[in-house]
Amino acid sequence: MLLPACSAGVTLEGGITYDADTARRSLMEKPSPKIERGLVRSHLTDAQNRENLTYVYQGRAELKDRVLAFFSDSTYAVMFNDNPLYVWYYSPDGTLLYVGKKDRTDYPYKTYKYTAAGRLVNMSLRVSKDESFIYLPSGKLIAHWLGANAYDEEGNVIMTRKYAE
Repeated sequence: MLLPACSAGVTLEGGITYDADTARRSLMEKPSPKIERGLVRSHLTDAQNRENLTYVYQGRAELKDRVLAFFSDSTYAVMFNDNPLYVWYYSPDGTLLYVGKKDRTDYPYKTYKYTAAGRLVNMSLRVSKDESFIYLPSGKLIAHWLGANAYDEEGNVIMTRKYAE
């Protein structure tokens, strides 16, 4: 006797699980996107640097027009709500270090990170808010973020981050 695969009233839910190899393959399956030079030029310095650094000490990250992330190496990132496909990474003095370009905003999504001059630095697969895999352009794993910690291939914590909500 054959049974139908699904019956009325049954909801199927599925998800994608990644490991270091499947995440790497997903990122390397097509060329990385290019970044728009004019857009980068307009973000070479963080016009709100002092204000953003003040938010570090207040523990605020979700603002009306932007979201901030602060890293243990004293750098920080800004994502503007009106253009959420780009993330701008700055040094503590407000100088642009990197720009990240996302392929979409829903999880899972890919991000390609470039220097201000346009050289690809790394690429990542953001599985969820708490998990992402980051690779060099060659495909070598840099870090696997789980929650507040980034791990190397040996399982050592190499960096931390703080979510202030």
